[in-house]
Amino acid sequence: MWEWFIGFLTQVLAGIAGFCGDWGLAIILLTFIIRILLTPLTIKSTRSSAQMQVLQPRMMEIQERYADDPVRQQEELRKIYSEHKFNPLGGCLPLFLQMPVFFALFTVLKNVPSGAHFYNILPALDGSCAGVLASGGIGAAWVYILLDVLFGALTFLPMYLNTRNSTAGQQQSQTLIMGVVMAGMMMWFGWTVPVGVVLYYNTSAAWGVIQQLFITNRIMEKFKKEEEERLANAPVQVNVVRKEKAPRPRKKS
Repeated sequence: MWEWFIGFLTQVLAGIAGFCGDWGLAIILLTFIIRILLTPLTIKSTRSSAQMQVLQPRMMEIQERYADDPVRQQEELRKIYSEHKFNPLGGCLPLFLQMPVFFALFTVLKNVPSGAHFYNILPALDGSCAGVLASGGIGAAWVYILLDVLFGALTFLPMYLNTRNSTAGQQQSQTLIMGVVMAGMMMWFGWTVPVGVVLYYNTSAAWGVIQQLFITNRIMEKFKKEEEERLANAPVQVNVVRKEKAPRPRKKS
């Protein structure tokens, strides 16, 4: 199945390259096609993220109330998930579906012609920052290095934008620290992989940032407003916990 997927992706990429005349541009166009196909799932993911932000205060309250009882805590959280038809992993689905393409490009770039390039910007799509720097020096590798730095920046930027919608200061700090660590790891990862893979990721990440700035945030606010109105109009449920009465002490005869 994996070999079939790699062969299919190679044929698609070769067809796009034959149409536009450039392999680098073909990778960018392939990225656009994938992101467009994933748009319905992205909207669903946005709805899930909006639900998460609206329900977050209730979930934190449950976590604090049952901090000493993990089993009860998970039961109460599952009730909220079931009541609101909420999937905590729903926001990650578009990312999971893009991962096979990301990893398949490692093999696909080995099947492209040796002269595959991105116009005069990237003379070799199968080359890496480390390889080009070792063979051609900084003069030949500076564009590759720039794309690798952009690789890290576009990893950090979406996480930074997400913190603006968060209300917890401690959570914001943790997310930003995680973003810096992830950006450093991705730059280290991108240093040795084919630059064609980095080009795909940068294009996809740039699409996601633009989409988040101009579309996702508006959809998010709309969904959050709908969810808040639904919660406000929902009947109030009160959990009554009855205390068992201790048996009265009997008088000694």
